Amino acid sequence: MTPKPSNTRLKAARLAAGYNSQQALATALGVGVRQVRRWESENPPWPHPELGEALTRILGQGLDALGFTPPGGRDRPEARRRLAGATVGLAAVPSQATATMQPASVATDFEAVTRSHRRLYWSVAPATLHPAAIAHATLGCALLPETAGQTRRAVAAALAETWLLAGRIEFFDLCEPERASNTFLRALQAAGEADAPLLGSAILAHTAFIPAWAGRRDDAAERMVAARTYARRGAPSAELLAWLDAVEAECETRCGNSNTALHLIGHAEDVLAAGSEHASPDWLDWFSPVRLAAFKGNTQLKAGHLPQARTTLLGVLAEMPVAENKQRTVVYGDLAAVEAASGNPDGACKYALRALDQLEVTWYATGMDRVREVRRALAPHQNEQCVRDLDDRLYGWSTTVSALAR
Repeated sequence: MTPKPSNTRLKAARLAAGYNSQQALATALGVGVRQVRRWESENPPWPHPELGEALTRILGQGLDALGFTPPGGRDRPEARRRLAGATVGLAAVPSQATATMQPASVATDFEAVTRSHRRLYWSVAPATLHPAAIAHATLGCALLPETAGQTRRAVAAALAETWLLAGRIEFFDLCEPERASNTFLRALQAAGEADAPLLGSAILAHTAFIPAWAGRRDDAAERMVAARTYARRGAPSAELLAWLDAVEAECETRCGNSNTALHLIGHAEDVLAAGSEHASPDWLDWFSPVRLAAFKGNTQLKAGHLPQARTTLLGVLAEMPVAENKQRTVVYGDLAAVEAASGNPDGACKYALRALDQLEVTWYATGMDRVREVRRALAPHQNEQCVRDLDDRLYGWSTTVSALAR
């Protein structure tokens, strides 16, 4: 049978915006599906002004581009006035009205690269991955004006995750907090475009690290309040809520409030034990019960609970997956700090050397910071052979050049 003539422009725009059925578009507009069928017919009726505004906003194109002809033709003054009235509200997205709209598949393709970068973070050198992530984010910014509806939200969510990854590299791997602050802001803006409150919560929690590292507790606490507020707007998993506790605990630890931090860690453990009906988002790959235990071990160390910290951190090493190279460096550094604080320079140097071994495989600035902290703590023992051996490794040509280059 020969298919009935239809408004192919509107149908193509609907599909490009990610509304795969007439019912999906009807639901987004708050109208009946019969109305959308009429608009996709051969001679679609001119939409009422409020529906015309909604169509142009959701699909990203003007009514004429969507296959509608004003009553009486385009050239009559009354028709021009009605066309202008129906397209009011497009000022917020002027480029969408004239841009070539990308197909819905662009979101799937863009998301696929974002997922790949997420996995590559754990093994690829940060100086190598960071430019790729920034380039991918630049592409996402260019795609946003050429998408609409669900497709636009999907691209924006992947863009937010990409900016978040770039910010994480800048802060944790490259020790560039000011640059990371700007990148996190761009991530939050993209999450707003996607209306993704859980992703917004994760981004805000990352921004809390920046003032906490500088000892500005009030600023960090304010950002954590915002992060928890965003989490409540979504459907947070137990893992996400526990991670927020862990982030706040790290901030409190950095600001000298170890007892408060230990209470937060205990609450996070209870949250994980209770579980949740909501699944964790795929991007929350930086947290697990083992990671929480690593947070706990560091907090116990800073609180001066050395036997407990040693037990916790050794348990983390035993349970940590093989691929957790960056986190393993941090745990080795914390164990070295435990031994240094216990008056055991030989044990401290042993773990510090293991951390340096791991850093040669996978660089992580946060891990190197741990080793340097241990070396400073070993100053009273700097004439002992084990400390001199550590210095030979710490200030070897390859280690020193790598550290300065990053």
